[in-house]
Amino acid sequence: MQEDAQERNALRLDKWLWAARFFKTRSLASQAIELGRVRLNGNRIKAAHATRTGDALEILVGDARFEIIVRALSSQRGPAPVARALYEETPASLTRREQALLMRGHGHEPAQSIKGRPTKKQGRDLRRLRGAEGE
Repeated sequence: MQEDAQERNALRLDKWLWAARFFKTRSLASQAIELGRVRLNGNRIKAAHATRTGDALEILVGDARFEIIVRALSSQRGPAPVARALYEETPASLTRREQALLMRGHGHEPAQSIKGRPTKKQGRDLRRLRGAEGE
């Protein structure tokens, strides 16, 4: 009987992340947990870990980093206002995300447009610039 009460007070982490609308599917939530993008009290965990109210989670979704406290459990995915009631974001996390939003408003980060290794032409241009600096 006590086990039933404990099970009602706990929920799989991947299921809760999906219900709280951090990820579109449970499999994406599981994958993020496996890759270490979701941490409980700073520690890596597994997707089947039981989440309880009061747990402190750190979630990386793309460039955004959320630090939240679980306030309620739900195994059903509902509308966004209901999902927002499942957690409380810490003030430090809110200010950090607001600052990042302001920075994005000023322009994009030039380094984000660089993908992979330079092409042959870009390599020649780099060598030409470095050769001009050495002289």
